[in-house]
Amino acid sequence: VLFVAETAAALCLSGAYRAAGDRMWQWLTLLFALLPCALVQLSLVFIHRDVSRDRPLVLLLHLLQLGPIVRCVEVFYIYFRAGRVEEPYVSITKKRQMPKDGYSEEIEKEVGQAEGKLCTHRSAFSRASVIQAFLGSAPQLTLQLYICVLQQEITAARSIFMVLSLLSIVYGALRCNILAIKIKYDDYDISVKPAAYLCIFMWRSFEIATRVTVLVLFSSVLQIWILPVVLVNFFGFFFYPWILFWQSKSPFPENIEKALSRVGTTIVLCLLTFLYAGINMFCWSAVQVKLNDPDLINKSQNWYRLTVYYMLRFIENAFLLLMWYIYKTDVYLYVCAPLLVLQLLISYCMAVLFMLVFYQFCHPCKKLFSSSISEGLLSCFKFLCFICKPPTSTILTDKAEVKCPENTDEARSSSKTIDSQKGISHQSVSSNA
Repeated sequence: VLFVAETAAALCLSGAYRAAGDRMWQWLTLLFALLPCALVQLSLVFIHRDVSRDRPLVLLLHLLQLGPIVRCVEVFYIYFRAGRVEEPYVSITKKRQMPKDGYSEEIEKEVGQAEGKLCTHRSAFSRASVIQAFLGSAPQLTLQLYICVLQQEITAARSIFMVLSLLSIVYGALRCNILAIKIKYDDYDISVKPAAYLCIFMWRSFEIATRVTVLVLFSSVLQIWILPVVLVNFFGFFFYPWILFWQSKSPFPENIEKALSRVGTTIVLCLLTFLYAGINMFCWSAVQVKLNDPDLINKSQNWYRLTVYYMLRFIENAFLLLMWYIYKTDVYLYVCAPLLVLQLLISYCMAVLFMLVFYQFCHPCKKLFSSSISEGLLSCFKFLCFICKPPTSTILTDKAEVKCPENTDEARSSSKTIDSQKGISHQSVSSNA
């Protein structure tokens, strides 16, 4: 629904820009709508391996950018037919339950062909929603909000489109969180409660809305300087997994897909890190890419990386808002700038608060954590305070050496007299004996 609604709204809005004579806004709106749509089709074709199967009609519909629709129809067809015909064979999966009182039982479950196909479709749609959210909806929302600021007008079509884009981004971030949980704890039977969904939704809504608003405000007053900010963020996150991979000196991953050559594997890994950088541009990526891992995902829970990310992002947002406040133009004449800055910073703090609540109370696998989020953050702050603390012991010794550099001769003479007195006392004791 989000995919179809957002694509239709983008086409209508681009037509409105064309009628108004805004050619640049028209082509940018179309670009941010069609580029992620094409990537979604590629991901669906890749996951379902349609190229190696004889399905020309499905490939044609993917070329016509109708892949998600035909996949949705196929899902409903499989779902309503499931159970009517007895399946020739089933597969058995083993999952472990969440530990209770220190014990976790292993349960077996029969999975039929229909359920397996539905799981494949669900996984494909989850990955497609992440691609649609951060490579299409996030740039689209930033663009439309920027146009609203420049034109000082929010039309009904543009407001509906921005709401749809924000919902798409939040939904993609939510699916990213659930995917990270299921990949990291694949051996366990995981059930996500409604409170967890609510916490993730509020966390991602505050975080993404604040980030997009900060980028738009900064770019509206310093159009040239927004480019280095975006490039440093994007390429920093893009090359970070590759730098870790080169430092580990691991062999090149060959087990992604047997049908892919080395060049094809490199392209897939570049697209994966491209998506990873796009996610981290706007919010914290719950899935951490690790190229030397067979699953390409880092399954360890790293509280230090999470803390450093949010601290640096908060500092960056505050700096960009400060630059906007200093160089703001007459466009913001009727805007209370200090109040707006305070609201945005509080919104980002609210996002961090909901994130802490999720990891501390609502995470479905919190019993498997080696340390809770509160303990992890406390150790992070202790480590940062230890780094920032000056070496007091060396300072005290230096001060002591500075205070008495000239009295060394007196100290030596006094030590000699003490030694002589000790010798006399020893002699007197021996004579008495």
